[in-house]
Amino acid sequence: MKTFRSYTEVSACVGQEVAVTDWITITQEQVNLFADATGDHQWIHVDPERAKAGPFGAPIAHGFLTLSLIPKFFDQGIAIEGARMGVNYGLNRVRFTAPVPVGSRLRARLLLQAAERIEPDGMQMTWLVTVEREGSDKPVCVAESLARNYGAAA
Repeated sequence: MKTFRSYTEVSACVGQEVAVTDWITITQEQVNLFADATGDHQWIHVDPERAKAGPFGAPIAHGFLTLSLIPKFFDQGIAIEGARMGVNYGLNRVRFTAPVPVGSRLRARLLLQAAERIEPDGMQMTWLVTVEREGSDKPVCVAESLARNYGAAA
């Protein structure tokens, strides 16, 4: 985990890969709970037997489930000392570049693309988040994520 002591330290890392997170395993239970939460019960996600005969040979995670892991990856990868609050400000671009079979292990690479001060005590950061699947050369998701933090030292 990369810990920043100030926004000045954050700004100094623009253009750099700041962190690579730990691996997390995607389970069928997670996929089923995500389906229940979103109402997306497509068989390629929630019917393992039918999915075995489908185009991916196994059930796969929802693309939006993969995307929803970004806050977890940020929590594993970076910290800003003194920040009293961090918020998701949105996404500029998202691509789901490969399927995520249930049982896959994922991690993220966090590259800081931009950092801008928000007065009086905040910073907006643009992160390139590349989600990788263990054993694959191709990322499963690439997203440009905007995050805001408030309250840390200059």
